Amino acid sequence: MQAVEMSLTVIVVLVLLALAFDFMNGFHDAANSIATIVSTGVLKPQHAVAWAAFFNVAAFAVFQLKVASTIGKGTIDPAIVDHYVVFGALIGAIAWNIITWYYGIPSSSSHALIGGLAGAAMAKAGTGSLVWAGIGKVVAFILVAPFLGFVLGGTLMVVVSWICNRSTPRKVDKTFRRLQLVSAAAYSLGHGGNDAQKTIGIIWMLLLAAGIMQTGDSVPMWVVISCYAAMGLGTMFGGWRIVKTMGQRITKLRPVGGFCAETGGAVTLFMATMLGIPVSTTHTITGAIVGVGTSKGPSNVRWGVAGSIVWAWILTIPASALIAAVAWWLGQFLL
Repeated sequence: MQAVEMSLTVIVVLVLLALAFDFMNGFHDAANSIATIVSTGVLKPQHAVAWAAFFNVAAFAVFQLKVASTIGKGTIDPAIVDHYVVFGALIGAIAWNIITWYYGIPSSSSHALIGGLAGAAMAKAGTGSLVWAGIGKVVAFILVAPFLGFVLGGTLMVVVSWICNRSTPRKVDKTFRRLQLVSAAAYSLGHGGNDAQKTIGIIWMLLLAAGIMQTGDSVPMWVVISCYAAMGLGTMFGGWRIVKTMGQRITKLRPVGGFCAETGGAVTLFMATMLGIPVSTTHTITGAIVGVGTSKGPSNVRWGVAGSIVWAWILTIPASALIAAVAWWLGQFLL
């Protein structure tokens, strides 16, 4: 990649903007990690966010940076990346996150970032700048991730119901209130492992474009630590507008259902992260919650609410891409 001339001030501003997106990602997606454990009454909200934030950051020690590599090299042509493209991508993603947070819609920060990258890249160099193989995986997992969450969450609920068939409701509730601490921790670990790496990939892309790093260099440790820390801090603040939608409006959850949904979601996130595929934690946990609700009968799911969430999924990439294209144009005057 040929280095692009950038001032140190511009680089610092864009790194801070990327960390702001990461913070907002944690803030926006905190509901994914804590909604089930809060709605089932296992933990109070303030304890739940601390629990989730800890495991978001702990993911730093568990997962390789395969998702970061996909974002940094596998979505748009690295040769066209400059500070205007990075600026446009981040503004597109942040703006869409703010809009959906304001209206309490659990959209995908991950897909907002992918849409932002695509929109800024196309504004600069047209559709030929897109790496279709990488974007194709992301688009495919818009369907695959919630479907896997749905199947795993629903299957676990059926299996657990069969195993606990002769136990009293009180005993089941007590057991799964404890187990839900483990499942929430696992889900938060998967969330941190997949989502924090997306910002690592963006900063990596920026440093490569600026010539501060070479293609074969490892990602600086300060980038990795700051991205995981920013996500954990965002989770600590929590996205309370979305918690209610995720925790109770789709289906009524008890601790056993929360455990099954979180475990199904966690397994899906672990698989995707190890394969280096950026997926939506929002899509994953929504699919798992719907799977748990459906296992008790389709009437237990509020399909109207689920449908409105799906519309947000469909709109996220094109909407963030459009905002990013406009931001790329504005960046020519601002940076």
